[in-house]
Amino acid sequence: MAVYVYTITGKQHPLRLDGLHGVGESAAELRVVTAGPLCAVVSDAPEDLRPKRRDIRAHEEVQDRLMADGTVLPLRFGLLAADDDAVRTALEECVDDYTDRLRALAGCSEYHLKGSQDEEALLRQILEESSEARQLNEEIRAGAADPGAPVRLGELVAREVQVRQEALATGVIEALRPFARDIDTSQPTGPDFLSVSFLVPDDQEEGFLTTELSVAHQLGADFDLRLHGPLPPYSFV
Repeated sequence: MAVYVYTITGKQHPLRLDGLHGVGESAAELRVVTAGPLCAVVSDAPEDLRPKRRDIRAHEEVQDRLMADGTVLPLRFGLLAADDDAVRTALEECVDDYTDRLRALAGCSEYHLKGSQDEEALLRQILEESSEARQLNEEIRAGAADPGAPVRLGELVAREVQVRQEALATGVIEALRPFARDIDTSQPTGPDFLSVSFLVPDDQEEGFLTTELSVAHQLGADFDLRLHGPLPPYSFV
């Protein structure tokens, strides 16, 4: 029977699984597959596995409990293996890589930060600070611009938005970098200019959170920084 794999730990992890259950409508029983210095927490995989709220919550509860008791390599929702032997073989074949990753993640949590800026405020700022953009805008509004002016203004504003948002993202990341063991950036989506994960050691957490609040205060009301965490370090596995 296929098995669902939740996480990998070292053999010294207490692996408290009491009160937890796995994914699936029948709440599968959790068990441990051991291979040398590593363990994997697994359960029988349901035949109709889907990312339902019930199953995602069960997956997260397993990760949260195990992370509270020690270092884990949290696997993302939906990872399946053929059977327990396949899991054991994977642990044996990748023992050095998994052990190194567990060592790198020891005593750390992930925090994910997204950020956006009010679009109207950003456009006002560009028109105030760019004489070229301001002149083009005034000519268009007065009906004195040539037919190509709206396109040139649009291109100019787009370049300014990109440059300013890249500088903002760099500034926020550099302010928080001293508190992180590792950083993983991803492409922002929608109106966001920032999407980054920080691997934060426990003894740096207070400084990280205080600095994030300070950065948000300094940016002001036109900005929306959204911090999520502490999370299992999915981005660093």
